[in-house]
Amino acid sequence: MTPNLRPAVEADIPAITRIYADAVLNGTASFEVEPPTEAEMARRRSALVADGFPYLVAEQDGVVRGYAYAGPYRARAAYRSTVEDSVYVAEAARGLGIGRALLTALIAACEAIDARAMVAVITDPGSETSAALHVALGFAHVGVLDNVGHKHGRWLGTVLMQRRPGPGPDTAPTRA
Repeated sequence: MTPNLRPAVEADIPAITRIYADAVLNGTASFEVEPPTEAEMARRRSALVADGFPYLVAEQDGVVRGYAYAGPYRARAAYRSTVEDSVYVAEAARGLGIGRALLTALIAACEAIDARAMVAVITDPGSETSAALHVALGFAHVGVLDNVGHKHGRWLGTVLMQRRPGPGPDTAPTRA
C-alpha cells in the first residue's frame, strides 16, 4: 500500500519522537545517544519549517510510519543552497518502500526551494540499506569519515553522499 505523504504538523510530533527515539536507542542512524523530548522534537521541526525547509511524514492507515526532512548542511551563508537530508522509518514499517517514497518526495521538495546540493551523512557500518536507497535515487558516494562517533560500545564512521537536485551548479542560487 502506498503511503500518504504530507507535510508534518504539530500533531505528528509524538509519533515522530517515538520513531526517532527507537533510532537513537537501538540503532546507529543517529549519533545522538539520548532521545530528545517531544518538546525538543517540536522545536526542531518548527525551526526548519520556519526557515522554509521541507519536513514530511508518511502515513498509512492513519499512523505515521516514517518522516523525512531537509535542513541546512552548515550554518555559513555560502552553504545556503546545500541541504542535508534525514529519513527515519518506524521499525515495523521498514522494507515497505516508505523510505523510498519519503526520500523521493523530499528530493522534489528540495528542488522546489532551489536547493542545489543535497548531502546525506550515513552511518557506516550499520546503515547499508540507507546508502543503497540514496544510490538508487541518484546520490553518489563522495567521501568517508572513519571512526568519528562512538556509540553502543563501538566506533562508527560515516559515508558522505551527494545529489544535485534541479539545475545544480549551472546557475547562481536564488535561496536567500
